[in-house]
Amino acid sequence: MPNVVVKGSVVFVTGANRERGIGRALVEEAVKRGAKKVYATSRTMSQLDELVSRYPGIVVPIRLDVTNKDDIARVAEVARDADILINNSGAAGSSGICFNYNEETARREIEVNYFGPLNLIRAFSRSLIGKKNAAVVNILSIGGLSAVPPAATYSASKAAAHSLTQTVRAELTRHGVSVFGVYPGPIDTDMADGLQYEKETSANVAIRIFDDMARGIEDITTDAFADQFVSNLRQDSKSLEKQNAELAHLMPIEA
Repeated sequence: MPNVVVKGSVVFVTGANRERGIGRALVEEAVKRGAKKVYATSRTMSQLDELVSRYPGIVVPIRLDVTNKDDIARVAEVARDADILINNSGAAGSSGICFNYNEETARREIEVNYFGPLNLIRAFSRSLIGKKNAAVVNILSIGGLSAVPPAATYSASKAAAHSLTQTVRAELTRHGVSVFGVYPGPIDTDMADGLQYEKETSANVAIRIFDDMARGIEDITTDAFADQFVSNLRQDSKSLEKQNAELAHLMPIEA
């Protein structure tokens, strides 16, 4: 896979609204690395004001709900100059399957985490093909590689997005578009506030993502926890599955 560099590129980042989020850190790191322009999206434009004021003329705010296909078609037309599409928007809840199931949570996760990236990639693919430094970057999760029962439907949505990433890679690489899957562990964001693990900072995650893209690494882990998780998965996936299953005791036993 070709190396993809941010300097001089136009980058499109979904879900840049959270101050401690990975999306916000990716926008900031892209600017530091010399991106020509960075499109930053949010459903609420005012959440992007601080970013835009810090990087006038470089960060361009765009309103986007990744579950709205009309929104996606609009932004894909506005941002036809984008070289790098980063699908960062995510939704996470607490839902089991047989116990503690929440269908609203499950549907929200699949719409945001799977159909959002799918529809954005379809909308941007034609304008990416033919560009010299073109890339699609999907922010996934180690939970999509081996399920975590307390977040069962989240894991399922990220597993679907992992499969999507592999298929898009097969389709677009031959057309010169690099496709990266990013697999974070516990990161110090609002979404992970309830997790009792040592967490990596979003800023360090963004650095590692762009560094590994520049090295041409297709599947990117972002932190020590994720590194160990993937190593364990490769060595003995069944043992890791059983280890994760022990977390099921954290779930309420209710239908």
